[in-house]
Amino acid sequence: MLPRAIAPGAERFDLVVIGGGTAGLVASAGAASLGARTALIERERLGGECLWTGCVPSKALVGTARIAAIMRRAGDFGLGPEEPVPQPTSPLRQPVLGKGVLDSVRAVRERVQPHDDPERFRRLGVEVLEGEPACLLSPTRVSAGGRILEARSILVATGSRTDLPPVEGLEGAGFYTHETAFEDRELPESVVILGAGPIGVEFAQAYSLLGVAVTIVELAPGLLPREDPELAGLVEERLREDGVRVLTGHVATRAGTRAGRSTLHVRAIDDASDEGRAIEAQRIFVATGRRANIEGLGLGAAGVDASPEGIRVDDRLRTTQKRIFAAGDVIGGLRFTHVADHEARTVVRNALFPFPVRADYSVVPWVVFTDPPLARVGLTEEEAKQRHGKVRIYRYDLADLDRMIADRGRGGLVKLVTDRRGRLLGGHVLAPSAGTMIVEVALAMKHGVSVAGLSTLIHPYPTMSEGIRRAADMYYRTKLTDRSRSWLDRYFRLDRRLRP
Repeated sequence: MLPRAIAPGAERFDLVVIGGGTAGLVASAGAASLGARTALIERERLGGECLWTGCVPSKALVGTARIAAIMRRAGDFGLGPEEPVPQPTSPLRQPVLGKGVLDSVRAVRERVQPHDDPERFRRLGVEVLEGEPACLLSPTRVSAGGRILEARSILVATGSRTDLPPVEGLEGAGFYTHETAFEDRELPESVVILGAGPIGVEFAQAYSLLGVAVTIVELAPGLLPREDPELAGLVEERLREDGVRVLTGHVATRAGTRAGRSTLHVRAIDDASDEGRAIEAQRIFVATGRRANIEGLGLGAAGVDASPEGIRVDDRLRTTQKRIFAAGDVIGGLRFTHVADHEARTVVRNALFPFPVRADYSVVPWVVFTDPPLARVGLTEEEAKQRHGKVRIYRYDLADLDRMIADRGRGGLVKLVTDRRGRLLGGHVLAPSAGTMIVEVALAMKHGVSVAGLSTLIHPYPTMSEGIRRAADMYYRTKLTDRSRSWLDRYFRLDRRLRP
């Protein structure tokens, strides 16, 4: 039931959602479809980062880069190499694709936008307040656009933004982020990317394949520090092959401008004698981490604990005020669109019904959209060793897979991590369809299917998914110890002797 004490002039709602990104949209649509009176407040435009500056445009850019790379390899298919149309004034080793690329990316964004259109949500029964900032007045009250909204429950889903590193002079050096990169009319001729997480690595490879001179700078000893080092190392090799200059184990010390171009000064962190060097580029691209969007929300006045890392929530996604929930990037943790979707569904159940559920992060797959993509679920090899002691690893080199050969692919790897009994602890796939393949491993982990079970599952031929079975097949091969091989050898010799 709604709170009894309603402020004069306040409007009653079952759920008020602050933030129109993935978590806010999913929660609003879900609550309204169940008959709850729902309000959605978004200070800019519905769709959030995923639609406007994140998943949708970045994957469109990655897709264009992949096609450009395939065109250059057309000779492998017996067609003769084809070079993408160059930008006439480009001085680079490869053509730089200009206005058409980014126009195409924006066109993809416009095609997806109707899925998040305000009128669509109004037709679902959601009260949409667009272009209005929201502020919490109490644990049950929100102000927005001169209106007071009184709610049974409130969801804060305001997302995150790039967290700028403390690099002297960066603010004035002409940097941009994925949040601003798609508003340019043309691709830059050169860029230095600061940070080698998923965003930095995806942009680095895509830009390079489209002819941009790219340098990527990372403090950690390798790219993609959160991923399994073996597969992250293969991604690094691929980026180098695609022309990206990789500087790992380097720190940025200051930034500036010179003759209208940006400069980033870096030095190696493990070399005391390194006096540093200046990298010059048309642009500096910052991809060093995320910071929760919590400013101006009145969280303190409402009694909600938060920090730049995110709003603190329990396993039901309740904040320190039990009527106020939070979901998506604003709570930190796994900042993925599909995780925000899961959290929003959890909030709807907990905010509107008396039978609570917990957010379940036990099996969460994700993908780094390089070419080929790198997908992961569960633990890396090192994480598994730390938690479980002795583990077993099963690998399959996809360069030997018939479908990879037929597609003239550049190879890849499947790596399965299990405990001593064959229970799956993690899966890692580097392959053209890795994002689809990893779901099979995730489903097996979710429902307790062992690596032996993956081996006995019939897979269609010829497909990339056979690589999962081939890796799982290694389980049975390793079970054949010297003693069992000797026994089998005696068995077959006896069988041949007894056979008529």
